[in-house]
Amino acid sequence: MTVKDVFVSAPGKAILHGEHAVVHGKVALAVSLNLRTYLRLKGTTTGKVCINLPNIDTFLCYDLSELKQLIPVSCGKREEGKRLDAELVRRLREFIGVTDGNLDTCNMATLSFLYIYISLFGSSELPSLTVSVWSELPTGAGLGSSAAYSVCLASALLCASGAIPAPLKESDQSARWCQEDLEQINSWAFQGEMIIHGNPSGVDNAVGTWGGMLRFLAGKIIPLSRVPLLRILLTNTKVPRSTKVLVAGVKDKINKFPSIMTPVLDSVDAISCTCEKILSEMTCEPITGEHYNILEELIDINQHHLNVMGVGHPSLDTLCQVTLTKGLHSKLTGAGGGGCGITLLRPETDASVVQTTVQDLKDCGFDCWETSIGGPGVQQHSPLSVKEEVLEILNRY
Repeated sequence: MTVKDVFVSAPGKAILHGEHAVVHGKVALAVSLNLRTYLRLKGTTTGKVCINLPNIDTFLCYDLSELKQLIPVSCGKREEGKRLDAELVRRLREFIGVTDGNLDTCNMATLSFLYIYISLFGSSELPSLTVSVWSELPTGAGLGSSAAYSVCLASALLCASGAIPAPLKESDQSARWCQEDLEQINSWAFQGEMIIHGNPSGVDNAVGTWGGMLRFLAGKIIPLSRVPLLRILLTNTKVPRSTKVLVAGVKDKINKFPSIMTPVLDSVDAISCTCEKILSEMTCEPITGEHYNILEELIDINQHHLNVMGVGHPSLDTLCQVTLTKGLHSKLTGAGGGGCGITLLRPETDASVVQTTVQDLKDCGFDCWETSIGGPGVQQHSPLSVKEEVLEILNRY
């Protein structure tokens, strides 16, 4: 069985508003981050399956004959995307030598790939192919890098297996799948995320699949139909943190001071809802300076609330101060306690201001990117439409 070449990409994710409050039943807004993960799938005749992940220095090849031994009887008979096939996961863990549950990034990425590959092709003939992935996203920064990877894997392998059609027509630069196919991609990507994270919320893979903005409330994920593309700076303070410890700290504070903290959570909820309202206004009427004024005020208020919850950090204070001297407004995104922050750029923000701000933040020891939020989810590309530097990396393998 030979498979057609496929080129796909998926975005990362950032939380615009509602981090931490979402754990306590409040609305959070998750947005796509236009730092993307790119995947190239190439049919081969080597009798091997190879995966190349240059970001994490991982280059592996497996003989098809080895992989055939791992296919459980149940393979290919189950409904996709609902539950992991525990037997296949067990066999794969044993095969790659990680039975103790301690998975590093390389093992998790490999396990996720082999799981989706065997699940999709296992009931027929395993094809010989090479998958190469390059990501603009830093790993482990809470920006949805593993979900973007899982979404790319799911879309490329579903396409290669014929389970969904390739949406790209000859004259297209890039193309998106229809709603039904996106649901299938999301479903398989969620399986990949379960292998990597155990018990994911499903938000990250949904953002990678649909792009734009999603409203997340009490386990329900609702993609919002249209959102404006907003320019931002994304800053990684590179200060490591434990999400688990930060979430537990907020919970302790709420238990200790319920009458003080409950209104803070309600206020964050109102910020998310107000922001959603403003963004939807911006898609159906002329965008004004007043829209941006409100978005900036919401960012400032939410950042103060996050400090009240105890998830701030001196590095994030520095980020807010440095950008404010340039008239720009920033807040943490994700777990806090270090990690990443976002800074809103207005349409009229001058390129020289952006440049000096980025340099000032780099001088603080941070990583900083100018990017956008609200862009498209998973896409298939013609090779010509992919950035030259990405193409060059992926063509090496």
